[in-house]
Amino acid sequence: MPEFWRSSGFHLLARNAAGQLAVSDDFLRAYLLRPEIHPVEESCAAERRLHAALMAAPRRAVAPTELEAIADADARDNYRLMLRFRDRLIEAGTLEACYAGLFRGDVIDVPPLFIDQLVHVILRNVLDGCEDALRLRAAELFFREQKATLRDGQVLLADAETVEMHAAGSRYGSLGRLIVEAQGGLGRVDLDVLGADTAERYWARESRFDTVIPIQLGSAALDALCRVIEAWVKHFHGVQVEVHAVPAIEEARWRWHIGLDAESTAILNALWDGGEVEAGRMRRIVALFRLTFAEREAMRADLAGAPVVLALSMNEDAVVRMKPQNLLTNLPLAAAA
Repeated sequence: MPEFWRSSGFHLLARNAAGQLAVSDDFLRAYLLRPEIHPVEESCAAERRLHAALMAAPRRAVAPTELEAIADADARDNYRLMLRFRDRLIEAGTLEACYAGLFRGDVIDVPPLFIDQLVHVILRNVLDGCEDALRLRAAELFFREQKATLRDGQVLLADAETVEMHAAGSRYGSLGRLIVEAQGGLGRVDLDVLGADTAERYWARESRFDTVIPIQLGSAALDALCRVIEAWVKHFHGVQVEVHAVPAIEEARWRWHIGLDAESTAILNALWDGGEVEAGRMRRIVALFRLTFAEREAMRADLAGAPVVLALSMNEDAVVRMKPQNLLTNLPLAAAA
């Protein structure tokens, strides 16, 4: 079985009886090895002592005086953020419970980077055993921002961080030849696109985030994204759903919708309220989906049988920032009614 996403930290964890990832000491230690936390040459003795103590016992309580003894203010703040997140993980017991719990309140006090890392490793668990390289590449949308670019009528998605690194040209292959137009507009590209006939190339670069996929209706990558959404919902909610990409919203007055990003949420809300959405903004929608429940009983009784509209959009800077938590908090489940 091909290995993938070795940078996720999945190898530091084990599943519990429910198939979720139990928090381990080794996984907690991984956060202590991050550059924001690991001592550097200038670190004071107090910071070094605390780091060594936590490496030996990553669940140990940390007294306020231990933090105040750290000379560098930025280091103190980094430790406070990391320890708050660590405590959430320990209290939740599993990564899935921690992730879901982040979105139950009004305030999210965890850095976005940590949230994306949770999604990365949870999806590694969800997709364990997957041999479909396009499905894995499509799943990167859940935890990596994408830059959308038009070419020959197709919407191509490339990893936004990788594009930023190589937009000016580099030795790293065709991705480095991306030419980004001024004023944040859509760019022209000269890229190798990962499709059904070239998907196997993914395995040699599965942790480099440097492959590009077309996301237009009918593409294999868009179908793969549908399968990832289904698996994500199944893992967290235990319900079977079917997701299909569609060219338009078929219902004149649909019953329920979920934006998979902030832009889609705003657009769908405006349409639902009967407002006008200018054509330029409507063109930011890169994909529409129809989600249906395999069992009517799993859905809220007043909506049973009705499809759920999903949308994925790019923002005004042509960046797609998917929010997979919306599928946890907004799905109309019978149990949540």
